[in-house]
Amino acid sequence: MTDKGKILVVDDDRLVLATLTHGLLQAGYDVIDTDNGDDAILLAREHRPDLALLDIRMEGKSGFDVAAYLREFLHMPFMFLSAFADDATVAKVKALGAVDYLVKPLEVKQILPAVEAAFAALQARPAPHGVPAAPAGADPLSQPVAIAVGVLMHRHSLARAAALEMLQSQARDDGLGVEQQAQRLIDAVELLARPARR
Repeated sequence: MTDKGKILVVDDDRLVLATLTHGLLQAGYDVIDTDNGDDAILLAREHRPDLALLDIRMEGKSGFDVAAYLREFLHMPFMFLSAFADDATVAKVKALGAVDYLVKPLEVKQILPAVEAAFAALQARPAPHGVPAAPAGADPLSQPVAIAVGVLMHRHSLARAAALEMLQSQARDDGLGVEQQAQRLIDAVELLARPARR
């Protein structure tokens, strides 16, 4: 199986950590894992993963602390996996600009589509030769819309729902369907990624 990208997984529940790590490895990702926030920051600095999956409530540094560091100093995308979905937690997740927020308990097969959508969005930015295809059923949105949402999330540090709202608003303003607007955005990203010719 080919390496699809490097993921840092952080969870203080050892069983959850082992399950996630195994599932992501089986899906073709290179995985670094730890059960605490302090080590997470050290590992992120050393290995520079493409994406971090963070539990929120842990001893020592919380997932929020780790996320703030990753965003500020490493410009690394992250998503949260948490058993908590109260208003204060959700507000903090949005403020930090998480790629996604998934509520536990979760099976790996539920997490993989979100991870794959995040990687598709990340890869869409520099890809000069076309947008990588996401696996069928990887996202409830159509493929162009999911990729465009990912681009907007990254470009404007938005949560997924806010990025989708932005895309829908842009489509309304331009008198286009959401999929047409998404394709225009993807085409623009590809155009910008093209090497300059002399």
